[in-house]
Amino acid sequence: MGGSGGVVRRVRRVAALLLVAALVATCGATMPERGGPAWASPGLVGGGGWPFAGTPLPPVDARGASYLPDSSVIRLADGRIRLIPFGGDAPITVPGTDPRVSQAVRADAAWLARGTVPGALAPFPVDPPPRPHAQASRPLDPAVTTPEPGPVSGLPERRPYRDMAARALLDLRLLTRPNGASLASWYGAWKYSWPRDSAFTAAAFTVTGHRPEARRVLRFLARAQHENGMWAARYNPDGTAVVDGRAPQLDSLGWVLWASWLFREQAAADADAMDELWPMVRRAADRLAGSLGPSGLPPASSDYWERSPRSEQAPHLPTLGVVGPVLAGLRSAAAFARDTGHQAQAARWRTAAHRLSDAVATRFTPHGYPRSPVAGGRMDTSVTFLAPPFAPADPGVSAAIARAAERQALPNGGVLPGERWSGNKKVAWTPEMALFALAAAASGRQDEARTRLDWLCDHRTSLGVLPEKVDENGEPAAVAPLGWTASLVVLGLAALEKPLPVPQA
Repeated sequence: MGGSGGVVRRVRRVAALLLVAALVATCGATMPERGGPAWASPGLVGGGGWPFAGTPLPPVDARGASYLPDSSVIRLADGRIRLIPFGGDAPITVPGTDPRVSQAVRADAAWLARGTVPGALAPFPVDPPPRPHAQASRPLDPAVTTPEPGPVSGLPERRPYRDMAARALLDLRLLTRPNGASLASWYGAWKYSWPRDSAFTAAAFTVTGHRPEARRVLRFLARAQHENGMWAARYNPDGTAVVDGRAPQLDSLGWVLWASWLFREQAAADADAMDELWPMVRRAADRLAGSLGPSGLPPASSDYWERSPRSEQAPHLPTLGVVGPVLAGLRSAAAFARDTGHQAQAARWRTAAHRLSDAVATRFTPHGYPRSPVAGGRMDTSVTFLAPPFAPADPGVSAAIARAAERQALPNGGVLPGERWSGNKKVAWTPEMALFALAAAASGRQDEARTRLDWLCDHRTSLGVLPEKVDENGEPAAVAPLGWTASLVVLGLAALEKPLPVPQA
């Protein structure tokens, strides 16, 4: 009897641990914060060589440390350099004169230069005061000097934007494995690849012209996709699905379709890549089109909050966090098919997109685009999924975005994921702030976009890395870097400089 009781206790303990793991997710963690766990780190140490391995810098070494310009090489307070040498996977600490330092810095800077780094064209009327984490360290010698862009149109340049974008791109590269698995972050329950987050990583690499990396991420998603068009909720770095009881999340299909279409828009001449992506696009789009019910809506599903539909205001209806990405995905798939010569599929998915758009107008618009399509529905950040760059501009949606941002605002300047958030109500989430910034930038509201990007810039870690959360005192409160925030910031900065394309069915 005692033995069976012990077994029961062990089973319950394992079940509790699995539940905790299920609650801790990229953006859907509804588990309240209870003090800072041991994963706190201001950023990743890297180097310039394949396979772009990264490892966290211990907090004890972070005081006075900074990245060398345009690199993942860190200069410690005592002047020594920490990096992961070419071909290695563990950090070393060496004098600044070690030839591996300049080799790594040059390689990182050269990778950035193979594309673009947004942010340099965002002028600021007054030179802003320097921030310790935003300043680039003095190069060790002329061999590791990175050219500094000059001012634009006679105005001083807002350097933190460019620095923030470069850091975000380098962090995304460090979080992307050679097989294309783009990890949410480096620690524990974040060290997995979510299709949702991966789609945004591919999009960020796409708009900056780092297309080999974007294609690598999309290839990973194509390999991981099930024949029925779905993806698991998340994947191990080796590409195997994580089996933890989470149901597949329908919004991921829409985001992958959007990222695939964006890649086609930016790399249309690469016919081989389009042929490679087509089977994935076809399976995912067919699945989404077939999921629409008589009302034109898809079924209820977990979304980027990663919680059960049973906890929603309308448990049997999809949230806007599902509907928005599905609509963007169907429009994107129809455009992808149309532009690659698959006219029959384009017509079918266009019809599905129109049905869903009509359902949004019927079910969500009358209530002001809340998270759940009910009277008095609570607002959340997913209203941005109905705005550029995911959907054509609409004044009603813009007004709803402003209303959501107001209701989710916190005294520390950040935002909660949604109205009446069930988690810690004092901790701001950076992906949500970045989504509001992206919507503003892509819709032409540049002042609003810059204000939100300023907040993100001001609340990076001491190394200038974007964390997942910011506490009531304005300090980073969770894992850093967070890939989703990094990719959204890159997209938002790119949208400030040049309008991003919007899928049109």
